[in-house]
Amino acid sequence: MIRTVGLVSLSSGMLGEKSVQHELALGIKRLKNLGLDVTILPHALKGTAYLKNHPEKRAEDLIRAFTDDRIDLILCAIGGDDTYRLLPHLFSNHQLAQAVRQKAFLGFSDTTINHLMLHKLGIKTFYGQSFLADICELADDMLPYSFHYFKELIETGRISEIRPSKYWYEERLDYSEKALGTERTVHKNQGFELLQGAAKFKGEILGGCLESLYDIFDGSRYPDTVDLCQQYQLFPSLSDWQGKILLLETSGERPSLIMYQKMLEKLKTTGIFSVISGLIVGKPVNELYYEDYKRILLDTVADRTLPILYNVNIGHATPRCIIPFGLMADVDADEQVIRFP
Repeated sequence: MIRTVGLVSLSSGMLGEKSVQHELALGIKRLKNLGLDVTILPHALKGTAYLKNHPEKRAEDLIRAFTDDRIDLILCAIGGDDTYRLLPHLFSNHQLAQAVRQKAFLGFSDTTINHLMLHKLGIKTFYGQSFLADICELADDMLPYSFHYFKELIETGRISEIRPSKYWYEERLDYSEKALGTERTVHKNQGFELLQGAAKFKGEILGGCLESLYDIFDGSRYPDTVDLCQQYQLFPSLSDWQGKILLLETSGERPSLIMYQKMLEKLKTTGIFSVISGLIVGKPVNELYYEDYKRILLDTVADRTLPILYNVNIGHATPRCIIPFGLMADVDADEQVIRFP
């Protein structure tokens, strides 16, 4: 059972900006109403500019969160785009390796990179929600589907199974204080969709945001990304990927069809599609390019025997489940369930 949550800003420093203080207050209130104590790590509220210029301080907070015995769950404030810059501050002198112990770690988006860092050190993590994106939902309550999985995590320390949400929600255009108490536009969800391959497959799940994975191999966003990720061997080896299920989901940037294909093709050059046991793919935000992404996936993978489960409620589209990394998953598309026995 989780009693104390540690809030960290490992990517964007948005949590410290004045524009989100109404969200911060709301989120802390919700956590406390769940019976949780909240510890905000020392630099988590330093703001966007400070944390952009001080990746070493973000790294310090992560190390402190692992070494603080009071903290049971490390909860990421939000994603961003440059958490790779923590690599030398966590790995050059085995700093993170000396600090880590098995405890719950939850985040998504750019936090994909942090998940890979922790995977290198044998730490099991949880992918799919963050503080600002989920706990601080501006409606009167958290989205029910998202709340179900967060509540299960804090009460049991695990996720037993994932089923589709009955609904999906359009993304908000207004996150200001005047949006407090407003509901999202809701649509009926069609459930998991098996695009190809066997309806039942299994393996440990690993992966995350497609754009974050692509940046490991492409320096278009930041020129030093590729060198740093190679230096610290961030992307798992093919032997590590053997038999795993690759999770892919797209960001709120809603990549164009050309970019989506380019990112998938870059991943394919690693050989990953030839060794994994299956693919789990998140719902696109607002269902934009829903059918087009399916076609590109099938054409790029080009192996009709590889199971691909599509439209899973994970990643940037709301609502969001939570997926454990590092645990065996049994996928059953016919029964519409992913189990973690």
